[in-house]
Amino acid sequence: MSLREMKKEQTRQLIADTAWRLFAEQGFDDVTVAEVAREAQVAKATVFNYFPTKEDLFYAPFDAFGTRLIEAIAGRPAGESVLMAFQRFLLNANGLLDQVEAGDEAALQAARTVARVIAGSAALQAREQQAMKQHTDSLARLLATETGAAEDDPGPQVAANALMGVHRTLTEHARRRIAEDRTARLGTDIRTLCVRSCALLERGLADYAPALPQS
Repeated sequence: MSLREMKKEQTRQLIADTAWRLFAEQGFDDVTVAEVAREAQVAKATVFNYFPTKEDLFYAPFDAFGTRLIEAIAGRPAGESVLMAFQRFLLNANGLLDQVEAGDEAALQAARTVARVIAGSAALQAREQQAMKQHTDSLARLLATETGAAEDDPGPQVAANALMGVHRTLTEHARRRIAEDRTARLGTDIRTLCVRSCALLERGLADYAPALPQS
């Protein structure tokens, strides 16, 4: 990496760290980009050069998720199902939760901050839904290519939505546990729920939750 590239990366990290500190202190909606720029001692235009939107300042640390997911699915061994590759990807992605379970106070505070700031901002929740749709669509396109599905075949989109639904459910469960300060065995429990959820998809829904006889 050249000196110029290093300086650019340092500036980007400074802006991101400053924004996260302000979001943690004040909440996302009450912080302006101008305030981030002032605190980071850079021009407002410089912030937008690195982060096109205010939401990007918050979600930048998570941007690589979609890329890593597609790489994990596309690079799975021959003969392995997309479901098993997806499960392995999720099981290997719980580093922060494992740190929380181990009693890492910094990790716990980071997890609490993420949950609290997102819960307090409709804009961040909308951006998260948008990102989830983008990840789902990317996965569906990969599955369509791999299976040779016709353009009007709903199979790849159905499969992608089912898989990403597992991720969304586990994320919501983890945040709820963190908000309620129930962090004992958090990483272990999330992995268990991941395996159970993927097992449900593997079995299919034909026999799931039949209606009970009316009394």
